[in-house]
Amino acid sequence: MSDEQIISAEEFQKQSQHQYDYNGDHLSDDDFDGDDTEHGQFANFHSELEEARQQLVTIRDFIRFCVTQLRNYDVVVAQGTTDEFAEASAIVLHSLSLDWSANEQILDCRLTSSEKQSVLELLEQRISDRKPLSYLINLAYFCDLPFYIDERVLIPRSPIAELIRQQFYPYFDVNELAQPVGIKTGEASAKFFEHGLEMKQLTQPERILDLCTGSGCIAIALATRFVDALVDAADIDKGALEVAMVNVDHHDLGHQVNVIESDLFSKLPSDNQYELIVTNPPYVDAAIMADLPPEFLYEPEHALAAGQDGLDLVHRILFEAADYLTPEGLLVCEVGDSEWALMQAYPDIQFDWLKFAHGGHGIFAISYAELMEHRQAFAHYVQLLEANNAQ
Repeated sequence: MSDEQIISAEEFQKQSQHQYDYNGDHLSDDDFDGDDTEHGQFANFHSELEEARQQLVTIRDFIRFCVTQLRNYDVVVAQGTTDEFAEASAIVLHSLSLDWSANEQILDCRLTSSEKQSVLELLEQRISDRKPLSYLINLAYFCDLPFYIDERVLIPRSPIAELIRQQFYPYFDVNELAQPVGIKTGEASAKFFEHGLEMKQLTQPERILDLCTGSGCIAIALATRFVDALVDAADIDKGALEVAMVNVDHHDLGHQVNVIESDLFSKLPSDNQYELIVTNPPYVDAAIMADLPPEFLYEPEHALAAGQDGLDLVHRILFEAADYLTPEGLLVCEVGDSEWALMQAYPDIQFDWLKFAHGGHGIFAISYAELMEHRQAFAHYVQLLEANNAQ
C-alpha cells in the first residue's frame, strides 16, 4: 500500500461508523470462464440475490439468508469470526452501521431498499472473491475493541484474548478491569476460567512486550486491561507497524503503547525489563502453507509461514526471552497446530499448555525460571537453524 493509501485514525473512525459502500454488481459472466462445475455452482447466485432483495424484509431474514449462502458456496470462515452465523451477522449489521453485537430487539426491524442492496453487495463480494470480511470492510474486533485491518497484517483471532480479559489470572493480581470469562451453570456471577496458569497472584505488570505485534491488537488490548503498564509492540515489518500505529492513535494510547521496529528482540534492550511477554509469531508449517484455502492467501505470507515445522521463530523466542523477562516474569506464546512439533522438538520439557473457555489450542506459558533451566536445549535448535540458513 502506498503512502497516499495509508489511512489515518480519524479516517478509520469515520469508516467504522458508516456502512460499507460497494459499487455495482461484482459477479459477471467473465467470472464463469472456468469449468462447467464452477459455472454451475454460481449459475443461480444472481437470481438468489434478486429473490432475497424482493422477498426478505427484516434484519433477521437477511442474517439467515447470508448464513445459507455462505454455506452453499463453501466459504471458509475462520478469520475474525468463528462460524457462518457470526460472519453473516457481521455482514448484515456492519452494512447497516450497527454494532456487531446488536440487541436482539432490533432483529425484526425492516430494511429499506438501499439497505438491502448494501447487504447483498457485501455478501456477493465476500462469496465471489473469497476475500475475508475484515479486509473488505477494513475492520476487525479483538477483545471487544475495533481495529483497522488491511492486507499488511493478519486478521486478529487469537484465543489470547481470553487471557487478556482476565488479566492473566491467577498469575497476576486482578482489579476491576478484569472480565471473568468462565460461567458455571446455575450461578448468577461469572467466575474466572482456569486456563492453567500457575497460581502466583503477583503484582500487576509494569512493563509488557507484545512480540510480533502485527496490527497491534494484542498490545492495545493489553494496555486497556493493564492501564498502569507500559506496553512495547514490536514487529519486523514496517507495513504492519504502520497499521499498528493507526490503531494506537485511534485508541488514543500513544502515551502507553510504544511501537518498535525490531527483528524479534534485536532492537530491544536486554535488561530483564518485562514482567510479561506475549507473542503470536508466525507458526504455520510448510505442509499447511501449501494447502491453505483461498481466504488465507489474502493474508501476508511472511506473517504465517515459519519453516518446515512452523517453529523457526519460536526456537529463537524461547532461547532469547529470558534476557528480557524479570526473574518472576512470564512468556505466553501461541504456536497453533505446531504444538505437536514443539513437543517433539523438546520431549523432556513439560510445557504448560493452556485451556480456553471459548475454544482454542496451541498456546503455552513458560516462566523465566523454566526458560533458564532449559536454555541449552533452546540454544541447540537455534544453532541448527543458523547452520541451515548459512548453507
